Amino acid sequence: MTTTERPMPPLNADERTNVESWLDFYRTTLAMKCDGLTEDQLRTASMPPSPLTLLGLVQHMAEVERNWFRRVLTGEDVPAIHSPQADTDGRDDGFGLSDNISFETARATWQDEIARARANCATRRLEDTSPFMGGEVSLRWIYTHMTAEYARHNGHADFIRERIDGSTGV
Repeated sequence: MTTTERPMPPLNADERTNVESWLDFYRTTLAMKCDGLTEDQLRTASMPPSPLTLLGLVQHMAEVERNWFRRVLTGEDVPAIHSPQADTDGRDDGFGLSDNISFETARATWQDEIARARANCATRRLEDTSPFMGGEVSLRWIYTHMTAEYARHNGHADFIRERIDGSTGV
């Protein structure tokens, strides 16, 4: 059983430390929502008609990390992780479950994408931009967007976890 420790973001830090710490806080929150559950529980859907699961959220966030910190930020041409033929541009939302992908495999893939994201960001300034949708997007915007993405999905994870075993909070 994995037990994830989540450090509190610093209360008084520079902007970069602040945005990176909050993103890591929410990344860790999702991991905590999955701690202590069985493979079957991690595959338990939230509530009909939604097929949303904790495993699906982890897979989705790996795809989101890959999209923003590799495809958009660095222009890397990488396929979808979980469903390479998902659509014409090779991306997929990652929510769909497959019998041949365990939670541990999905979690390791997600953590690898987070590590790559950190490496891709390490040499860039918050003001640095990348081409996006006919314009430019800054690393600051990507960090802010990713924090919002995790916060939203952590709310979903909280409801799913509560349905599974009554656990709330964190």
